[in-house]
Amino acid sequence: MKKLFLIFTLILVIAASENLLNAQNVIKDAYTKRTTLERKPAPLPAVRESDAVWSRTVWRIIDLREKTNQHFYYPTREIQGRANLFNVLLKGIEAKTITAFNAKAADEEFKEPITYNQVKQQFGDSVKTIKVTDINTGDVHDSIVQADIPTHEVKQLEIKEVWYFDKQKSTLQVRILGICPIRVYKKDLKDSTFVRKRLFWVNYPEIRPLLAKNESLNEFNGARSLSFDDLFLTRRFDGYIVKEENTYNNRAIEQYATGEYAAKESERIKNSIFNYEQDLWEY
Repeated sequence: MKKLFLIFTLILVIAASENLLNAQNVIKDAYTKRTTLERKPAPLPAVRESDAVWSRTVWRIIDLREKTNQHFYYPTREIQGRANLFNVLLKGIEAKTITAFNAKAADEEFKEPITYNQVKQQFGDSVKTIKVTDINTGDVHDSIVQADIPTHEVKQLEIKEVWYFDKQKSTLQVRILGICPIRVYKKDLKDSTFVRKRLFWVNYPEIRPLLAKNESLNEFNGARSLSFDDLFLTRRFDGYIVKEENTYNNRAIEQYATGEYAAKESERIKNSIFNYEQDLWEY
């Protein structure tokens, strides 16, 4: 009897191994993509303090619902090994390859590290109740399961960046310092008011290796897709300024202007940055 049991177990193991081997040999594309997985972020040129003769730090909102920025929002679920920017950050935080920081710190973005579980708590309840039908008796009962994180509700990004004039190159340069995903959702389905909640900050120089290994689909040529790091470095996004460093505790525009006046103030700050470089030249 024991011999029969061992033979039966051996057959099951061999069958399972063959199925696993067949699954691994399934060809999912015409070629194996290794470049993206082995890609490293492009090194940025060093900047000496004495060469940066002028600088301005600003905070900018990127709305992922705009067509220009949708390559950061889609796909909302993983497709062919591709995930959207927020899911890439979540996986990095869960794997502890990148660090998330508390977004509630008003004086400094990268001050208080938080864990993956603390990030999940930003979305509220982590469990939900579903109706389950017993296949034997047909009875319906409640079952508590782990709730999925509603990543589709992350519809905005806030980025912190510093603009500076490099006298060595005689050009205006920009460096992104941090990224903060923003959840836009309704607390009550009966209420039409949306709530904006900053989830966490990540330090951009730290997450660049992760972003370089994850790409966004190029709708014109799938063989030449750009990584998320490439998209940020080449400024392939559109946003508006919501704050600049100032003597009033770095107050945001919304604290002293609203509506049309806030939009005009945002445009004024943007123009003042670009006009600085233009005013250095004589024609």
